[in-house]
Amino acid sequence: MADFKIGWFSTGRDKAARDLLNTVYKDIEEGNIPQSRISFVFCSRERGEGRESDLFIQEVQEKEIPLVCFSSSKFRPGLRKENLEEWRLSYDREVMKLISSYSCDLIVLAGYMLVVGEEMCQNYPMINLHPARPGGPKGSWQEVIWQLIKSRSLETGAMMHLVTPELDEGPPVTYCVFKIKNGIFSSQWEEIQEMERKDPGILERGVKAVENTSLFHRIREKGLVREFPLISYTLKVFAEGRVKIKDHKIFNSEGRLLEEGYDLTEMINKKVGG
Repeated sequence: MADFKIGWFSTGRDKAARDLLNTVYKDIEEGNIPQSRISFVFCSRERGEGRESDLFIQEVQEKEIPLVCFSSSKFRPGLRKENLEEWRLSYDREVMKLISSYSCDLIVLAGYMLVVGEEMCQNYPMINLHPARPGGPKGSWQEVIWQLIKSRSLETGAMMHLVTPELDEGPPVTYCVFKIKNGIFSSQWEEIQEMERKDPGILERGVKAVENTSLFHRIREKGLVREFPLISYTLKVFAEGRVKIKDHKIFNSEGRLLEEGYDLTEMINKKVGG
């Protein structure tokens, strides 16, 4: 009998949403995430709203995981336009009613394209992926990489963090780190230096200034390959009791506060080959 119950939130908007669900589902089936099960999947789209989300819904149903669908785009669109905060609270309350019959120890936001309001954050322990190490840049993955290049960072990483109403501000739960100034990155950094030599101040212009560079793509590649293992290993350490959430803070199995989260770098480097 599984002891650790996982809730899963997704909009199901792309193949990555299905791949991530499949990865975690397989790791549970193979015992890599021990004594666990996905208690339910919540999707913020309904069948017929998009090809990709339809495929996601089909995937969940084929796995016979309890599924709850509730369209965010169809829910009170007038209120959403007039008062987003009130709309978010109303939508979240409806979602909480719909999932109230399912028990879960932790909810994972996996490609969930809505900001979760304060009331839901208070009612459920929820974690989300952010493509930077604790203390690193905020924003989308594109904005993160731009800021890393602009500040000439030596390393970056990825983390799972507690969900709060303030985007990307929740305390780190788990994380991994990797260097972006070692040998394989040398020629890419030289390309950036040459760009700056020809056009001083180019890095101040935002993501578009660097999004076509080889360094931008190399950092994304190295980060992306770590994201799936990070989520699976995070669920593993929760299921094993090595990480716990109490009063919206993160503790290890000995009750010590983990202000920067639980370091999974070594485990993930072994998985992806450094």
